Amino acid sequence: MNRIIRTLVAVATVASVFSAQAAPPAAAPKGFVDPLDQPAQPSALASRALINGVAQAGRRLVAVGQRGHILYSDDQGGNWLQAAVPLSADLVALSFSDAKQGWAVGHDAVVLHTADAGASWQRQYDGRQDPLAGDKPLLDIWFDSAGHGMAVGAFGMALQSDDGGRNWRHCEDLLDNPQGLHLNAIRLIDGALYIVGEQGLVLRRAAGGGRFEALATPYKGSFFGIAGKPGALVVFGLRGTALHSGDAGQSWQSAATGTQVGLTAGVRLADDTLLLVSQSGQLLRSRDGGASFAPLAGIPPGSATAVLQLDGQRLLIGGVRGLRVQPVALY
Repeated sequence: MNRIIRTLVAVATVASVFSAQAAPPAAAPKGFVDPLDQPAQPSALASRALINGVAQAGRRLVAVGQRGHILYSDDQGGNWLQAAVPLSADLVALSFSDAKQGWAVGHDAVVLHTADAGASWQRQYDGRQDPLAGDKPLLDIWFDSAGHGMAVGAFGMALQSDDGGRNWRHCEDLLDNPQGLHLNAIRLIDGALYIVGEQGLVLRRAAGGGRFEALATPYKGSFFGIAGKPGALVVFGLRGTALHSGDAGQSWQSAATGTQVGLTAGVRLADDTLLLVSQSGQLLRSRDGGASFAPLAGIPPGSATAVLQLDGQRLLIGGVRGLRVQPVALY
């Protein structure tokens, strides 16, 4: 499952909520245990199952996926251990503000927090605490080192915290998103905070600003992510679509990607080049600030939903079939 599929899941999830409001609630199946009440179960196959997000906590690698699975590795992806997680809802994304403090989000508006670099996790928030959130999925999260953070998700849901996630409040009123479009990703790039979503939505909050303003884009499909560096932004999404900007999103041009496959993740590499991954596992690299991308040779096909650079010779890739360390000559 990637961000494309997760968006469809989000639509189905919220549609079911509206349907339930018009009909008497159905009894839960016999033996059903709510994922919010069921801790994630240990599984020897967790590192080979669906992975939606990867991140780095100091030298430790951390990954999140289905059924509340969170994995961590202290040997650069050679071996993976499963973290203690108090619920089994599917997890979608994670973010670390330093080597110890991290957050993960997922279905049922779940927010989890770790203070030990991902070895154990505690629940900070879920949809049962908030009828406005319900079972809508949160799709991405961001925090800075001072404890200021945001989580974004389906149907325009946006939450904000100023105390490391101990308290959360809705902040949809701070976003120029009157249609309540899905919000798929949030990233800090060159001091500004960006959110991207469906129907070509790109929102920007300047450093020190309080409100996210919509930036006009020439594409009306879904964006699943944004990557960049000072002076270069790239938004990417459906059908191999990518746009690049050299002026903080005030104007956009189409980027040549050479693919019609959905682009699911992106990362700024250590040498300041940009790398995108596609739904089918293509690795596309740009050396010109995102104006054009060329495929890396010798990469075997396979689902890819998340990517992280390990060093100049290896990438960590997560996907439908779990985690893999991909050898690749980057320098």
